[in-house]
Amino acid sequence: MKYKVPAGARIGHVHLKVADLDRSLKFYHDILGFEIQQRFGESAVFISAGGYHHHIGLNTWHSKNAGPAPDYAAGLYHLAILYPERKDLAIILKRLIDADYPLSGAADHGVSEAIYLDDPDHNGVELYWDKPEESWPRDALGKLQMVTEPLNLKALVQLAG
Repeated sequence: MKYKVPAGARIGHVHLKVADLDRSLKFYHDILGFEIQQRFGESAVFISAGGYHHHIGLNTWHSKNAGPAPDYAAGLYHLAILYPERKDLAIILKRLIDADYPLSGAADHGVSEAIYLDDPDHNGVELYWDKPEESWPRDALGKLQMVTEPLNLKALVQLAG
């Protein structure tokens, strides 16, 4: 039998090469709200949600003052941050709008609602929440049928209050 990753496995954290730690922290800490857990001198910082040791590592070990990676090359397409509730996604959308931070897209995928943007180093970022599994679109055989439909951002941001 072919090996399968256990169902309980999760992606634990991501480390991003960035050009400027302070500029990256203005995005990940000040706008998105991740907590700083530890700085490693002037070359790295570890941030998380809820006090975890780190969900995101930002480092300049090979990228200090460098330009962004080329769009048409192998590498990270985006990192995805899963919010527990739709209202949480609405709140972060409002924070981005209030900060006048540009979005690159938004979509309803049937299984989730997602907002897309780039961090200051042009690393792609997806902010999303999963819809309840019983509402996921499936075909007659029960196979997932994900879609990419427009996401009503006005309706979503209204949930933020």
